[in-house]
Amino acid sequence: MKTILTLLVILLFERTLLAEEKGLYFPPAKGTWERIEPAEAGWDTAKLKQALDYAGRQKSSAVVILADGKLISEQYWKTSAPEKTASGNPNPYYYLRLGYNSQGHVVEDVASVQKSVTAMLVGIAQAKGLLKLSDPVQQHLGSGWSDAPAGAEAKITIRHLISMTSGLTTQLKYEAPAGSRWKYNTTAYAHARNCVVKAAKMSENKLTDQWLTGPLGMKDSRWVPRPLAGKTGSITNQYGFATTARDLARFGLLMLANGEWDGETVLEDKEFIKAATKPSQNLNKSYGYLWWLSPGKGMYSAKGRLVRRLYVIPGQNLVIVRLGDQPSMEFDSEFLRLLRAAVAK
Repeated sequence: MKTILTLLVILLFERTLLAEEKGLYFPPAKGTWERIEPAEAGWDTAKLKQALDYAGRQKSSAVVILADGKLISEQYWKTSAPEKTASGNPNPYYYLRLGYNSQGHVVEDVASVQKSVTAMLVGIAQAKGLLKLSDPVQQHLGSGWSDAPAGAEAKITIRHLISMTSGLTTQLKYEAPAGSRWKYNTTAYAHARNCVVKAAKMSENKLTDQWLTGPLGMKDSRWVPRPLAGKTGSITNQYGFATTARDLARFGLLMLANGEWDGETVLEDKEFIKAATKPSQNLNKSYGYLWWLSPGKGMYSAKGRLVRRLYVIPGQNLVIVRLGDQPSMEFDSEFLRLLRAAVAK
């Protein structure tokens, strides 16, 4: 018994040291989030302002930047969101901007950024022994969850869903053997979240609160039904993930800390985080487990419609969040270029 207790103490100590060695600060669930002045951190304040001004001109509603977990920049802009576009079609941002929290910060359905949140939930479920990535989806959802032939469906695993290699069309029809083709497929992906719900025997919001958002203090984050789901061809996932820039930054900080949060373990399986942020297959090496990778650039990101972004840059202990409406096509590369010019070397 003493040996087991000793090992547990050593393991906890090593995990605490990991975050301390990275020099990470964790904000409290309530109270003030510690800030650091850009100049104090060695940043070029004029170039940082240039990057933020650019983001503001590009229909951003919020930008939050963390350095070592501390707020180095936080800015918000008021954005318009008419119900219809100039052509009379539904305006996506009208439905994705959900309101404001008690601090006046915008709350948005962050579209496919939710996929990376789901990846964490899958990892936690596996660490709890509730499922395995190698499990056939049928094991949790039953047969007939797709329109693929029975034999083909039986070979689709949870790993295929979170690596975008299910072999299904967006209508869940058979297209290719599982694992043989990479195709970005939100309809198929959503069933990975369904597997977690079935395995945990809890609702999306209950398990997410217990496992993730509660421990991290992500008090403005929740799963919400989408009013346009099933009514337009572009919205194929019936649930959105509503959150704020600050809450998303907390999630990015958790990834930076390798699944640890202020001395507490959120995700036991560290190998899952490594696997999630490396190529998950050989068909598209820019994709992990529901995370986008940037080979050679030292970062990975969660990407959502209208260029909502969560960037995690481990080598510099940086987390960057951008919310808002659709910017110009070059926004991603230009915003990051401007930020790189501002960051301390």
